[in-house]
Amino acid sequence: MTSQSIANTPTPEQIRRAPKVLLHDHLDGGLRPGTVADLARETGYAQLPEADPDKLGLWFREAADSGSLERYLETFSHTVGVMQTPDALVRVARECAEDLAEDGVVYAEVRYAPEQHLDRGLSLEDVVAAVNEGFRQGEALARENGRRIRVGALLTAMRHAARSLEIAELANRYRDLGVVGFDIAGAEAGFPPTRHLDAFEYLKRENNHFTIHAGEAFGLPSIWQALQWCGADRLGHGVRIIDDIQVREDGTVELGRLASYVRDKRIPLELCPSSNLQTGAAASYAEHPIGLLRRLHFRATVNTDNRLMSGTSMSREFEHLVEAFGCTLDDIQWFSVNAMKSAFIPFDERLAMINDVIKPGYAELKSEWLFRQTASTSGSADRQD
Repeated sequence: MTSQSIANTPTPEQIRRAPKVLLHDHLDGGLRPGTVADLARETGYAQLPEADPDKLGLWFREAADSGSLERYLETFSHTVGVMQTPDALVRVARECAEDLAEDGVVYAEVRYAPEQHLDRGLSLEDVVAAVNEGFRQGEALARENGRRIRVGALLTAMRHAARSLEIAELANRYRDLGVVGFDIAGAEAGFPPTRHLDAFEYLKRENNHFTIHAGEAFGLPSIWQALQWCGADRLGHGVRIIDDIQVREDGTVELGRLASYVRDKRIPLELCPSSNLQTGAAASYAEHPIGLLRRLHFRATVNTDNRLMSGTSMSREFEHLVEAFGCTLDDIQWFSVNAMKSAFIPFDERLAMINDVIKPGYAELKSEWLFRQTASTSGSADRQD
């Protein structure tokens, strides 16, 4: 084994310590099972399928893996159901930041739909204030525990509803107070992003950032509309861009015009491998398009989507990619730098994160083989003497 391969073959422990960047993570898809159970008791929510946290966590994963869209959507009715008070929102956001920091994430953009948290009388502003407070608390607790993380919020509008302009205006009002951008989510089929053009036009006039869930289930038309009609900065998922890429029998690759545009314009793809397996975008990790997209140098990023429903974390996502594609520390750094380049914070802050946090972190990890090898060599020499 060469020194280069030793340096680049990551262990699970190294993956966890590696500085990672997360762009696509849903707040209501990442609760701790114990927190869901606690909040249900505290708020009087009586619809949980299980009261025991271990059984509840298993129920969430099995429902998400069932192949039934109805059961998958039911999981979110329970998490959103317990996130209807300020205290609940603060706790969920605080624990989100703590959990991500514990997993080695140094920068995260976490999205949620304020309109889904109004059942008990909160205003949209109340929801945003509570979530922002929770993220700040989580960042502070992470620092106290020797970890660093910065969390920005993305405000999501639901594509089947009619509040997207209102949510876009809300995101713009809070853009210097912890909210870094806007998103639309929900079923793609039958609810094209062009229904929300007024929101996107508003955000462009305000020089604000937005991503659009596109190319997860509906395919290339969804991606084309998100980019060419709506002007999205990033594609939420975007995995179906693979449908515009032809791999011939001899291994050569031909990109269609849309795929070429996405690659040439360096449009970030917020890829979520575990989630994509659950929704049928790929049959296995080994068959996931991320391997080809990385080889073709698309602006690919790795994300969790819904950590609770997929039973995942950023470290687990990379562990799967190491096993499926032989990803090295260099590859993980490449994905992390891609994500940081694509974040919705100012350029100088992105550059500082890359140069002062991400690159030094990977350089340290990649140097560890040298000290292990030295120790091994010294031991061999001692035995020979």
